[in-house]
Amino acid sequence: MAIKSHQDPRGLFSPDSITWRIHSDPAMAVAGIRALLQQALQPDAMDGVAKNSNFREDAWGRLQRTGDYVSTLTFAEPKDAHSLASRVRKIHTSLGLDDPHLLLWVHMSMVDSFLDVARRSGLQLTDAEADQYLSEMVLFAELVGIPTENVPVNMAQMQQYFQDMAPELRASDDAKRAALFLTIPPMPTAIRLATPAAPAWASLALLAASSLPQWARKLYGTPQIPGQSLITDISLKAVRTTLGVIPDALLAPPIYKAALIRWNMVAA
Repeated sequence: MAIKSHQDPRGLFSPDSITWRIHSDPAMAVAGIRALLQQALQPDAMDGVAKNSNFREDAWGRLQRTGDYVSTLTFAEPKDAHSLASRVRKIHTSLGLDDPHLLLWVHMSMVDSFLDVARRSGLQLTDAEADQYLSEMVLFAELVGIPTENVPVNMAQMQQYFQDMAPELRASDDAKRAALFLTIPPMPTAIRLATPAAPAWASLALLAASSLPQWARKLYGTPQIPGQSLITDISLKAVRTTLGVIPDALLAPPIYKAALIRWNMVAA
């Protein structure tokens, strides 16, 4: 069974880890957006984001920074992963955003989104592999400063975690504004009018919102359509298939390409 390669100079996670499989999958294009939507449902966490970032003006930028963080911890050399994690911890501390309770919420919303979207999009993972993913991702929590004893390490513990968190969750005005800006972010006029970026982004964002757990959709006040889960799953599979045919040379970030070379998966 794959385990985290803490001591391997090539990376914190090996190519046979479940973390590598999920985080390199095309489904992450939707999962990353869903994670932000889910994270926003804890009012204190959302308040911290709203007060300490330009999220409303730069929804794309926040998503990109989150993606870069996940890619670095997953695929970069350990020294680079630890360096970035250290910078993030210092920023959190300086802004007063280092409450382990809120950090754990952000972490678990991310893990749940990545895993759920990947499976519903067609990535074949057994229940044991899903548990393994949660176990591997404890390292992510550790690196951001969350006490490891608080972090769910399997699906059953994660389900219990979300049940325990339910009384704290609601769609605040900030959360609703964040959802709107994620779906229809401000774009330069040239990009909005001359490229398909806006409708393509909106389609991914709406699909991400549709993929949220039922409890999250209820908090946002999203209409509950009969058969929605099935329709969403079909759409997720279609998006994953479409993105999967795009060559890595065009879609994959440089950090991932470098990791493939470092792990001898492709020629330099």
